Amino acid sequence: MGKLHIKKGDIVVVNAGTSKGMEGKVLEVFPEKQRAIVEGVNMVSKHTKPNAENPQGGILKKEAPVHISNLNLKDPSSGKATRIGRRLGDDGKLVRYSKKSGEEIK
Repeated sequence: MGKLHIKKGDIVVVNAGTSKGMEGKVLEVFPEKQRAIVEGVNMVSKHTKPNAENPQGGILKKEAPVHISNLNLKDPSSGKATRIGRRLGDDGKLVRYSKKSGEEIK
């Protein structure tokens, strides 16, 4: 399946779908499903029965996974959406870089 272009903790911009234009931090990544959960993006209403955690029950708002093809990393220098490339860094390991500015990510 290969590596994904986003990791947990990245700041991403949504480029398609109902949440288009929104940005947030990646909370969790599911490589096998090619999806990621982004903070404050793709909110859904979940109806819950009363339980120990939520004695009242009711409707909870929570994030649903977004397909990673609809996410772009936020460029560290310009703050706009950018594509990601990989190249060998100074230490001989692969590092991610922004295709827009050429700047290394993390």
